[in-house]
Amino acid sequence: MEIADLMPVLGGVALRALIVRLTSRAALESALVAGELVRVNRGRYAVPGVHEGTELALRVSGHVCLVSAALAHGWKVKVVPDLPQVAVPKDRRLPEAVHASIHPTWTDLGPEDVEGLSTTARKTLEMCGRLLPFDEALSIADSALRDGYPRDDLLELAAGAKGPGSARLRRVAAQADGRAANPFESVLRAIALDVAGLELEPQVRLRGGLGLDVRPDLVDVRLRLVVEADSFEWHGDRAALRRDARRYDLLVADGWTVLRFAYEDVMHDQDWVRSVLAATVVRTNRLAAVSS
Repeated sequence: MEIADLMPVLGGVALRALIVRLTSRAALESALVAGELVRVNRGRYAVPGVHEGTELALRVSGHVCLVSAALAHGWKVKVVPDLPQVAVPKDRRLPEAVHASIHPTWTDLGPEDVEGLSTTARKTLEMCGRLLPFDEALSIADSALRDGYPRDDLLELAAGAKGPGSARLRRVAAQADGRAANPFESVLRAIALDVAGLELEPQVRLRGGLGLDVRPDLVDVRLRLVVEADSFEWHGDRAALRRDARRYDLLVADGWTVLRFAYEDVMHDQDWVRSVLAATVVRTNRLAAVSS
């Protein structure tokens, strides 16, 4: 896969080692020269919109916000915006050409809400939680926690929120989990939260017979259900295929139901994913009732 196509799948931000493993060192260097990647800090690279947003924010006396700010903080996202997202003062009028080059959000930010030309981590999480679809906001919140943002601070932020979007922000904060590996897994968990009777938890360690010792993406211990976000990141060769086959065989042999979802379905056919999860919950509960 070309790096330009790869980066959105990886959440817009990725470590050098992962990019090189999935492509090559030469491909990484070529992408940097071509402007398909920018270096955001040591060993971490992002889509070029990170720098473009900063430059455009400066032109309009604004600040990079929402998903663009999340990328600037080095957090992974569900969807990389096609244009930089910029918070613009409410009284600021934009030239037509500039307006066409950004996604503006008219809002007045205080000095405590910004650092440099971006919203602070706290303000970014607040705006994302209030304004973005739940799965997108959850992906960003998960990534922030994974990157070290304190969970207690996120919960405190949400608890004190009032006004439009505050209920959504509180839901995001309550469900955010830094154990989630990537936005693919976060979005899958967001879908599952709408399925009655399903309680999936990220990265639960499972041990069993025949040497089973794994940490699946998502697990419902009560239903003995494993749900995997099957990403090409980890399935690049025959050795990986064999390892995964053994992993799933051992889970089934130990009495677990295993569901594997592809990236395209989780991101673009969520109704289908939700229906499969719901049908599996019904089937599992029915079998449990019969056996008892």
